[in-house]
Amino acid sequence: MIKVLLVDDHAILREGLKLILADSDDIEVVGEASDGMEALRLMRKLDIHVMVMDMTMPGRSGLELLKQIKSDQPKLPVLILSMHSEEQYAIRAYKAGASGYLTKESASTLLVSAIRKAASGGIFISPASAERMAMEFNSNTSSGDKPPHTLLSDREFQIFKLLADGQGLTEIANRLSVSVKTISTHKTHILQKMQLTTNADLIRYAIKHQLLDMP
Repeated sequence: MIKVLLVDDHAILREGLKLILADSDDIEVVGEASDGMEALRLMRKLDIHVMVMDMTMPGRSGLELLKQIKSDQPKLPVLILSMHSEEQYAIRAYKAGASGYLTKESASTLLVSAIRKAASGGIFISPASAERMAMEFNSNTSSGDKPPHTLLSDREFQIFKLLADGQGLTEIANRLSVSVKTISTHKTHILQKMQLTTNADLIRYAIKHQLLDMP
């Protein structure tokens, strides 16, 4: 039996995931967590084979949490389930140690097979992510030729996305549980790295590179 821990701050989404998995006679949800701290506590307490974790939760970013999980338990497979398209986060998630990246839209058809793949020690990669990874790792271009947003750290990219979505410094600080000064410093570094000047520049860039979750 594959024992799974679900990590998502929305109870209704966790219920939906459990319904998807209910028909699988080889998968059992043995725990649920609504934030990163609870996920770490249950991970250390329960005997689990796979963690299914939301990318975006209050507090620390999903990528930061993923890195801590892999540091604490390197052999534990972690599947990232995200509302963001693969273009935005998949490569970063795989680099941080994820055993798979699924959008929430694809969960109903791919989650069961992804969990089985991860539990067997494999990496679940969609065709779209495989193509994107091949292009990146086979590229001989220097970092100076890469899109500026790929040069951002994971935390900077998270804040860049929130800024491009139109959120203010205070709103982002409250969401990430850090000070406004910290967010302001990150914003300055982001603008410098991307050679941009204003929030409007960030939004235009995000639209051009399809980094926003458009309806």
